[in-house]
Amino acid sequence: MLPEIVTGSNWLNQRVDGVRQRMIHFILPPEPVPLERPSLSQLARPEARLPRFVAECAVAGKYLDLLGPLDWDLFPERDPTRPWPGPQPAARAPFVAAFLVKIDQAKRYMTHLRQYLVEHPALVWVLGFELTPSPDFPWGFDVDASLPSSRQFSRVLRTLDNDALQFLLSGTVSLIGHELPEDILFGDVVAGDTKHIIAFVKENNPKVYLEDRYDKTKQPKGDPDCRLGCKKKRNVSPEQDTKLSNGAAQRQPPGGTPTTNPIPASQARVGEYYWGYASGVIATKVLGWGEFVLAELTLPFDRSDISYFFPLMADVERRLAFRPRFGAFDMAFEAHYVYDFFYQAGGFAAIRLSKRGDNTRRFDPDGLPLCAAGLAMPLKSTFTCRTAEVHHQRGRYACPLLHPEPTGQVCPIDHKNWNKAGCLVTMPTSIGARIRYTLDRDSQQFKDIYKQRTATERVNSLAVELDIERPKLRNGQAIVNQNTLIYVLINLRALQRVRARKARLDHPAMETEATVTLS
Repeated sequence: MLPEIVTGSNWLNQRVDGVRQRMIHFILPPEPVPLERPSLSQLARPEARLPRFVAECAVAGKYLDLLGPLDWDLFPERDPTRPWPGPQPAARAPFVAAFLVKIDQAKRYMTHLRQYLVEHPALVWVLGFELTPSPDFPWGFDVDASLPSSRQFSRVLRTLDNDALQFLLSGTVSLIGHELPEDILFGDVVAGDTKHIIAFVKENNPKVYLEDRYDKTKQPKGDPDCRLGCKKKRNVSPEQDTKLSNGAAQRQPPGGTPTTNPIPASQARVGEYYWGYASGVIATKVLGWGEFVLAELTLPFDRSDISYFFPLMADVERRLAFRPRFGAFDMAFEAHYVYDFFYQAGGFAAIRLSKRGDNTRRFDPDGLPLCAAGLAMPLKSTFTCRTAEVHHQRGRYACPLLHPEPTGQVCPIDHKNWNKAGCLVTMPTSIGARIRYTLDRDSQQFKDIYKQRTATERVNSLAVELDIERPKLRNGQAIVNQNTLIYVLINLRALQRVRARKARLDHPAMETEATVTLS
């Protein structure tokens, strides 16, 4: 009965609005409202002629200003000459525009979005849905009959090709770059990070009792695409361990105290585990103008942070038409190919040195590693490492007193490995592996670049406000599409701020020019 009650309420609201409009236009007859109209981007142009009820609607005007800059004329709809059979589907551009309205209005469910659209006929006219004519309403169409059902909204979100939404994100990057002053090298310094997304499943609810909550082989029924991952892991001392609570913030895989071969408490690992996804983002900060999203990618939560790097940077290069010279990342991105990527662009990656392995390695002017005795170690052999996230070449560097030919000399420091064929160092052969050790992290330039990481932190904060962390969705593709739309909306809002600031900066100059003309 609930859907019938909601539908009846929507019908009643339209009837009341219709009576109100008839009273308003009793003296002035209403103008005819065209049911066929151009795209949203054309309606947003200053010369566009809007019906009276649209021009007088503040909500419709708001979204014309917010969504109008996007190139809706070139939005990639499904190819009408497709080889597979079936009727031509409804245009997807109005659905995508409605999804952006849903995120902006903080409507968590499609039923709430549809109710909001029913209450604003002018907005429905602007978004571009196919309208059902009706003489019972002064605007000439039945809003409730013109809108898709809530199920159809949900179906479109989970079946929509994400490339179409990436097209809109590319458009926002181009618009922002065009609006910024020409002397700003937009995107030369970037920052990257990932944001965890908690799936809408009972396994993430600590109030629900489950025996195998963190068994990755038992997929939650509520979301077939989410994966188990660790948000944060750290070592704790015995004193800290006694303070840990049983809440979600300190959840860890089950396991009691071992009775044999115990692990010291100082080495015990505590982590935050969730079923879900992670959203990787590359952002850039322009001093005085704001933070802007350049690329985003959503993957299941079991993927490592470093796996986001190359797909994201490929999108950044495509949208900027050049490779950024500097990047700021956390230690999860500390890989030799990240250093090499920015070195090839003429800059460097600002990443703190992680505490793994030997961080005191030194090199000679030719890039050869130095042994403990300060001797350059020659390259003995190379091989391709296929066990890492990115396949790469690694080299084995041997003792210079024994390779390539024995010199007859003995180790000057009598190293413990001297009687075991000498020292052997295995490391990647790329220049990035050396930069990791030789980068001056105390320089002012490094510190200035590293501070740019606040760009992703602020973008993630804005995304959390738009409900990216706990979506009420149960499908991986729907979450991927909604995340892209969230970042599109963040850029659209940033574009409005950029244009507003430009107008404020231009206004004093215009006033001065007018004063000079009058004098």
